[in-house]
Amino acid sequence: MDDKIKFEIEFPIHASPQLLYQYISTPSGLSEWFSDNVNSRGELFTFIWDDSEEQAKLLSKKSGERVKFRWLNDDEEGASCYFEIRIQVDEITKDVSLMVTDFADEDEIDEAKMLWENQISDLKHVLGSV
Repeated sequence: MDDKIKFEIEFPIHASPQLLYQYISTPSGLSEWFSDNVNSRGELFTFIWDDSEEQAKLLSKKSGERVKFRWLNDDEEGASCYFEIRIQVDEITKDVSLMVTDFADEDEIDEAKMLWENQISDLKHVLGSV
């Protein structure tokens, strides 16, 4: 049932951690780059694309650092999958990166990574950090 494989990708990004956190943790921020629209009611976030919508539960968040969601359809299947977006700052260089942790079926990992690359590219455009 839970045969998805965990993967992690790092995206160097030129933006302050505080600004980035607004874009990864708030419905208005997420709707700028992650999906067409985002609504939230408590821990429940609804992500809306052209003709579909997916709901995710906010599992945890740490202000200025990370957010972790689980898609509800994964929840129903009893999967322990989630996706997490974490802001990482290099202590020496102060370089900022977004670390994305997600899960995908073995034959869909490349596709999932490409999807994240496109999403983060959109985020960089919104931030003007291209």
